[in-house]
Amino acid sequence: MTVPTPSSIRRIGFISTRISGTDGVSLEISKWSTILERMGYDCYYMAGRLDRPAEKSWLIEKADFRHPEIEELQRECFGQPHRTRATSQRIRELLRELKDQLYEGLVHLKIDLLIAQNCLTIPMNIPLGGALVELILETGLRTIAHHHDFVWERERFLVNGVRDYIRQAFPPRLAEIQAVVINSLAGAEFSRRTGLPYWVIPNVMDFAHPPDPPDDYARDFRQTIGISDHDLLILQPTRVVQRKGIEHSIELVRRLNDPRAKLVITHSSDDEGEGYAQRIMDYAEMLGVEIIMAQQWVGAERGTAPDGKKRYTIWDVYPHADLVTYPSTYEGFGNAFLEAMYFKKPVFCNRYAIYRTDIEPCGVRAIAMDGFLSNEVVEEVRRVLHDEKYRQEMVEHNYEVGRRFFSYERVETELHSILQRPAVLGYAE
Repeated sequence: MTVPTPSSIRRIGFISTRISGTDGVSLEISKWSTILERMGYDCYYMAGRLDRPAEKSWLIEKADFRHPEIEELQRECFGQPHRTRATSQRIRELLRELKDQLYEGLVHLKIDLLIAQNCLTIPMNIPLGGALVELILETGLRTIAHHHDFVWERERFLVNGVRDYIRQAFPPRLAEIQAVVINSLAGAEFSRRTGLPYWVIPNVMDFAHPPDPPDDYARDFRQTIGISDHDLLILQPTRVVQRKGIEHSIELVRRLNDPRAKLVITHSSDDEGEGYAQRIMDYAEMLGVEIIMAQQWVGAERGTAPDGKKRYTIWDVYPHADLVTYPSTYEGFGNAFLEAMYFKKPVFCNRYAIYRTDIEPCGVRAIAMDGFLSNEVVEEVRRVLHDEKYRQEMVEHNYEVGRRFFSYERVETELHSILQRPAVLGYAE
């Protein structure tokens, strides 16, 4: 395979475990592909789950971290310090199988440059990461690795029997790969561990083009989920996982002491278990807070929910919110935070690390707590909910901050610089 020069790159291939739905990685792939196509490139997609146009896609079923064989392998690789000989053999077999399918996809789609989206970052699929590293070394194919969640940021990966593969591929220490991280703290740690340079490109929204007002389809979302126009819709637009700190949202609603306040959670617990979800429901019942679990009505596309009611996208939901809650203890960046800014909604948040280092210094105005909910924060939320002039000044200010620091135009500038750089060959020791 001939290595394309910057001027000859036209067809860009995204590779990930899944490129489907509304998870953070899939959303950023959509944004990057929109920007790259606006720059004149053609974008294609390879993954284990895909919802992109068939003519631009190459499905590799075992790239999906939810494929039964991959899930079984994950159970054998993590939670204990060693693996069996059979597990080693299975990793090698799956690696060869995936590499063959990656080669076929690259040829079929005629890819000039590869963008690995988080699949060389977090070890959700060990064979896929190993296959990609071997392919890059064998072909010299120019590659950008867009890193969202590193292995050292997740406690569940700390005890494992695949330290050799993690060192090889998560992330790889290859100078041929141009690394992009989504926040400055991750970049500093990446460089400390690998000795490699990096680019920081945060999550973004298309602030140059404000969202359209709700259309006729989306206008009745409140009625569908059983909330009146006079109620206060407190929106938690996240999955139900422990790091989202949803207990703080529940406490906030309780302390507002307003029967109109309803906490609406848009996503399920997904792939991280049901223990925390049950804890949240028990906590809400104990405090007498009404939670509406809206995942049955909110999906990647409009359609019909299991109960026969309409299904909405998350973009249909935001315009109905009176307040967005985002009390996370940890985030790689914060897609939901930017979405709230984009839809001009006030945000109650925790001052998680990346908020303090990469968002707050830009001048964002949020109702922010420092790990716990104080009386002052509750009173600030009340003011935002009831003082329309104050609220409008806040959200308009935040929109302008987003336009300046977190826009598509910033990504376009950064990607232009990356794509114009000549290929770098070598190994970082």
